[in-house]
Amino acid sequence: MSLVSNLPAFQISIQSGGMAVRDALKKLMDGLKPLSLDVEEAGTVELVMAEALNNIVEHAYPEGDPDGPINITCSHARDGLHMTVVDNGRAMPDGRTPLGAPVETDVALNDMPEGGFGWFLIKDLAKDVRYDRVESENHLSLRLAVAIG
Repeated sequence: MSLVSNLPAFQISIQSGGMAVRDALKKLMDGLKPLSLDVEEAGTVELVMAEALNNIVEHAYPEGDPDGPINITCSHARDGLHMTVVDNGRAMPDGRTPLGAPVETDVALNDMPEGGFGWFLIKDLAKDVRYDRVESENHLSLRLAVAIG
């Protein structure tokens, strides 16, 4: 990864729970201001990260479990924005991300499937999506092809 940006790498640390995702997204978008992302790029970053972080809050630290840390590292390189998210919540089932297949949405409201949209969006909009369980931590890394120099 060759850095060619005036955006220094930065980290965001939050505790999972109520306002965690909103707080993290605000800090992330503020940190990305030097890139002058256009509306579409900013929306893509925000959508992908909201899905990833909501999954962590909902599944890695489900209701009833104690809240825990979520650490986001962000850097910009020639091939886009590199994001790594680390938490020490519950591991992904089977040690990998869900397939994230598209879901049929042209159905009656009562027949709409629950869930499944998030991983489809993440894998459709991001590149190089990788999940690893390292000891007691979940590591999710991805690349967003935005503000490419």
